[in-house]
Amino acid sequence: MEIEGKIILDLGEQSGTSKAGNLWKKHEWVLETFGQYPRKVKFTVFGSKLDNIHIEAGKSYKISVDAESREFNGRWYTDINAYAASEITAPQPDFGTAPVAPATPAAPADPFSGSSAGFTASADPFASDGETDDLPF
Repeated sequence: MEIEGKIILDLGEQSGTSKAGNLWKKHEWVLETFGQYPRKVKFTVFGSKLDNIHIEAGKSYKISVDAESREFNGRWYTDINAYAASEITAPQPDFGTAPVAPATPAAPADPFSGSSAGFTASADPFASDGETDDLPF
């Protein structure tokens, strides 16, 4: 899964030793997505992947992530772990949220002058040309 957005917060690096005696480290960031309704997403880079991923606050990135949920004592927790990141030089356009220009209504006909802008008698679908129609009413 990929998420694109701007890094708005660097939560810092943490490290420690597991119960088994292994060293671990992780770094967390908060990314704000692009689009009409931006979302904030906290993600983590864990372990040796930190050596290959370089992320800076204030820059835009495309982040490849895995989302995983787990249960502990009847409660569910979701982790979003990043495994790759590439910097975006300019935000990608969101074609689904482009503003649409309102339609300009045609000028109304002036009932007193018999004409209006762009309106002619031949273009009037209700104008009678002397022929009778075959409608029964």
